[in-house]
Amino acid sequence: MKILLLAALFALANAKHEQYIGWKSYFVGPASSEQLASLHSNSNKFNLDILSRPTVQNAGLTLVHPDSQEGFVSTLENLGITYSIHVNDVKVQLDRDDEITEAYQRSLGKFWNSSLPYENYQNWETIVSYLSETAERNPNITKLVKGGLSSEGRDLYYLKISSTDFEDWTKPVIVIDAAIHAREWIGIPVATWIINKLTDELDEADLLEKFDWIIIPVVNPDGYVYSHDYDRFWRKTRSNHTEHWCLGADANRNFDHYWNTEGVSQYACDETYAGVSVLSEPEAQFVSSIINEHLARIALYLTLHSYGSTITYPWSHRIGLSNNALGLHSVGIAIVNGIQELALPQFPRYEVGNSALVLGELISGSSDDYAHSIGVPLTLTLRLPGTIPRSSAGFILDPQYIQQVVTETWKGISAGVRRAGELVN
Repeated sequence: MKILLLAALFALANAKHEQYIGWKSYFVGPASSEQLASLHSNSNKFNLDILSRPTVQNAGLTLVHPDSQEGFVSTLENLGITYSIHVNDVKVQLDRDDEITEAYQRSLGKFWNSSLPYENYQNWETIVSYLSETAERNPNITKLVKGGLSSEGRDLYYLKISSTDFEDWTKPVIVIDAAIHAREWIGIPVATWIINKLTDELDEADLLEKFDWIIIPVVNPDGYVYSHDYDRFWRKTRSNHTEHWCLGADANRNFDHYWNTEGVSQYACDETYAGVSVLSEPEAQFVSSIINEHLARIALYLTLHSYGSTITYPWSHRIGLSNNALGLHSVGIAIVNGIQELALPQFPRYEVGNSALVLGELISGSSDDYAHSIGVPLTLTLRLPGTIPRSSAGFILDPQYIQQVVTETWKGISAGVRRAGELVN
């Protein structure tokens, strides 16, 4: 019986990631805006899953199905776009990634109540426990709020942090969220580190005295759990609209701003499916309601994604700058300069600019465009570092770099928040 049980467990472990047998990942480096546009125009043709969006300055990372690999490579060569294979067998590399994170978890031992370890990625239950315990330890400045339920019935949490209980209307509000895309794990430790630096390890008192904060560490808990347990590259929500057999939608294409017009798919199984209607996803409703509730005071909305080492700002749905482009760019540069004070040379320097121009594609229904369109003066998307460029590292940021990334990113965000405060006052 014991042998049969061990055999069953072994079979189950090896069955994970089976859907990616034969897939390859490629570094793709367009050298001009024309090549970048051509690459995006072919993405639907080959059903590419873009993990890291390429720019003219930095190569991106793309997953390619076995049936599309020959045509994809031929197209790149015809277009003169440089490429190299990142991983020859995605399933094998995902198994290795699992081994790395599991080894780190074993080395950490039991999770204790007082803090989160930043040497690994945490499961949903641990994150919720951390939020609850942080609020309990800091009752005078923190409040844990439930903002609704996900499609699968999980509570959607955010933490309010304020020295004046959000009652001082002269203080600007800063809103930061992470993991609207389920597979973008590194944003969550950055968000919880920000909470830590505003509560248990507060050493920059002006950030609490001058600003009120709303931190949403996991916008999309259903997808995040699914990406841990079943499909590492799951990106969408897990909503179940009966008219489609494929689950979920891209919550960052679901907001009420030129919804379903640019950079989206009409096919429910695709990664960029915009949903059955505007705000059909509870997770998008969750973020939208927070923004609207505090709209009069929000100075900066910052949404954390990965990966790509870019900071972009509206507009995303069209070629054209916001009327506040100078202020947006100023905050983006402040964040980059702060990051660079601590950054490691392994990762590229962040690019800052208009989303449509930097990424070379149009995107509609995004949270940052939506927030900006209804009156938030400063809205930016920060895409964190991922795999080391041109290396054969896996598909997660190696846990050994988490502490580095959260530390350098907080350095940048704190500088950007101060700059935002100067611009709105």
